[in-house]
Amino acid sequence: MTTPEPRPTGAPGSDPTLGGPLGGGPLGGERPTPPPVASTGPDGPSPTSAKPQRHTGRTIGRTVALALLLFVTVVLVLFVVFNTQTVDISLVFADVRAPLVLALLIAAVLGAAIVGLLNAVLTVRGRRRNR
Repeated sequence: MTTPEPRPTGAPGSDPTLGGPLGGGPLGGERPTPPPVASTGPDGPSPTSAKPQRHTGRTIGRTVALALLLFVTVVLVLFVVFNTQTVDISLVFADVRAPLVLALLIAAVLGAAIVGLLNAVLTVRGRRRNR
C-alpha cells in the first residue's frame, strides 16, 4: 500500500496539477467545473446530490386545504355582507342594538368556548380515571 503524494499548497479551490496562471486548462482561462460533492450528514445526502422527490400526497393536501380556506373565506364574506341589518339584543341586564352579524359571531364564539371548556373538563376527568 502506498501513501498519497502531498499536494502543494496554493490558492483555495485551485488545482495545482492543472497548468495555467489560475489553475486553468490548456487554454489558460478556462476553469473545469468541479464534480459535485455529496455530503452525508445526519440528515443523509444533501438535496443537491439527489433528485428531488415529489410528494404528491402533500401537494394534494395543501391544494385541498387552500381550496377549503378560500371557500370558507368567501362564505364568511357573503355572511357579513348579507347580515348587515341592526337588531335588538336582549341581555340579562340591558338591551343592546347591534348588527346581526356581530350578534351571530359573538354567539358562535361563546358556543365554541363552552364546547372547549367541556372538552377540557372531560379530558381531565378521563385522565384521572386512567390513573
